[in-house]
Amino acid sequence: MQNSIVWPDEYLPGTTDNYCSNEVIVAGLTTNDIWPFLSNPFAWPKYYSNSSDIEFINKEDQLLYENVRFRFKTFGFPIEAQITEFIAPKLGEPARIAWHGWAEGDSETRLDVIHAWLIEDLSGGRVRILTQESQIGKPAQELANTKPNPMINGHQDWLDGLVKAAKENLKSSY
Repeated sequence: MQNSIVWPDEYLPGTTDNYCSNEVIVAGLTTNDIWPFLSNPFAWPKYYSNSSDIEFINKEDQLLYENVRFRFKTFGFPIEAQITEFIAPKLGEPARIAWHGWAEGDSETRLDVIHAWLIEDLSGGRVRILTQESQIGKPAQELANTKPNPMINGHQDWLDGLVKAAKENLKSSY
C-alpha cells in the first residue's frame, strides 16, 4: 500500500479552488538520492526553471527544516512560505516536505496554497515521488480553468528535473 499526503482540513483536495497531483515512479533511485535536491531550495532553479529568487527569511538558513520561512518566485507569483511538515528519509518510512505558501494581495490577487511532497522507496529498487498542491483564491480559480493546466505541466517539469538531477548526480559519483 502506498502512502499519501496529509492535508489540513482547509486544503483538502476537492474542496479548494484548484488542486493538482503529479507522480513518478523511477527505478535505480532512492529517497536518499532525491532528498538533497528537494530539501535545498537553492538547488531548485538548477533543475526547475519555474523556480527563482530563493531566499530564507533568516539569511543564515541554507536548507529547509520544520517551520522555516522562505520566499521564492514560481508561476509568476512571489511566494512567501513556511514549512509545515518536514520528515527526512528514514528506512521504511516515506520522506515528507510540505509548505504553506501565499502571495499577498486583495480578494482578487491573494493566493494560498499547501504544496506537499512525499518520497518513498518501493520494492524492486524504485522510488516514488508524489507532489500535490491545493490552492485557494481567485488566481487559483483562473489556473484551474486554464487548459492545458499550467500547474500540472509545471509540476511535471519539476518532477522530471528532480529525477534528472538525481540521476546525473549518481553518474558523477562513480
